[in-house]
Amino acid sequence: MGFERIQVKPVTGRIGAEIEGVNLSEPLEDATFAEIREAFLTHCVVFFRDQSLTFESQKALARRFGELHIHPAIPGPEGHPEIMAIHTDENSTYIAGERWHSDVSCDEEPPLGTLLYLHTVPEVGGDTLFSNMYAAYEALSDRMKDYLDGLTALHDGEPQYRGRYADKGVNDADRVYPRANHPVVRTHPDTGRKCLFINPIFTMRINGIPRVESDAVLKMLFEHCANEDFQVRFRWRPGSIAFWDNRCAQHLAIWDYFPQVRSGYRVTIKGDRPF
Repeated sequence: MGFERIQVKPVTGRIGAEIEGVNLSEPLEDATFAEIREAFLTHCVVFFRDQSLTFESQKALARRFGELHIHPAIPGPEGHPEIMAIHTDENSTYIAGERWHSDVSCDEEPPLGTLLYLHTVPEVGGDTLFSNMYAAYEALSDRMKDYLDGLTALHDGEPQYRGRYADKGVNDADRVYPRANHPVVRTHPDTGRKCLFINPIFTMRINGIPRVESDAVLKMLFEHCANEDFQVRFRWRPGSIAFWDNRCAQHLAIWDYFPQVRSGYRVTIKGDRPF
């Protein structure tokens, strides 16, 4: 489709586009929303500059794409359980998203997408990388595609989440974290395209094959998905937004700015069960 209400500027030939000509703090007209959705589905991740969002306007924007997801491990600001604070400073001992992953892929119905708004960013550093899982699947040999099609893998939140947020006052002693089996190769429900759906944070093993074989195949796939040929690198500025499709893209946050501050808020949209 052509774009009449927004300007869409691809960042690379495979993934990522900057969108201009829209104020996301205001309600979107249906025609403008349709163009943003089309760009999102085409480019896997879209970026916006010079935006100013409140909790309510960020949630309202995300709700245009679906029901909002509540994170299984991290509480949101008071009165806003759908919001996840993203904050790193001189007291931080880790950052969110420091390995390649798709958000909360351990859920039975993993998120459709994530909208991250940063109001404060370091003077240098703090970029986010995104990788196109359509391209990763399509670059595999036909023999490997045949091998992977039909396989499922276990995604488990327990190793990632248990005890991780004690510094934020989370007592998870009685909490049960999600785990689910998902296809190694999923079909995107909107585009119909196949893509890889495994990641090194949540994917524990491929089901139905020996453990040593699973470990070797996953190691190869994790390295393959991180190939620079599938990637785009986003340099944040204050008031920037990245909106990515968790069904067909992975991302990685780079912590190369300690002790500077990087701060904002994330809203995630519920998805459906991969097939």
